[in-house]
Amino acid sequence: MQYEVTNLSKIDFGATRTKEVLQNVSFILSTFVYSCPMDRNFGWIPDLDSPIIAAQAINSARIMKAINDNEPRAIVEEIRFEGNRKDGQLKTIVRVSVDESI
Repeated sequence: MQYEVTNLSKIDFGATRTKEVLQNVSFILSTFVYSCPMDRNFGWIPDLDSPIIAAQAINSARIMKAINDNEPRAIVEEIRFEGNRKDGQLKTIVRVSVDESI
C-alpha cells in the first residue's frame, strides 16, 4: 500500500509500525541539515537559489537520499511538488510504501 506524506504537523509519541514510519518520513521532510542538535547530519539541504525546475530535481535527489539513509523501512515511490510558481514556494509530497519486514 502506498501513502502520501507531507511535512510534519504533529507528533504522535505512541506511533507504531506503519504510522511510525510515515511520521519518521514526515519528520525528515521537515528537518534541514544542521538543525537537529544531537545529529547535525540528519535531514536534507534544500536548494533555494536554482530555477524552480532545477530545484525540484535537486531537492528530489536530496530528499530521497535523506529518507533512504534515515528510514530504511520507507520505500520512496514518487516525489512531487505542488505550489505557487509566482511566489516560488514548493510543497513536497512524497509517496512511500512501507517494508515492515525490516
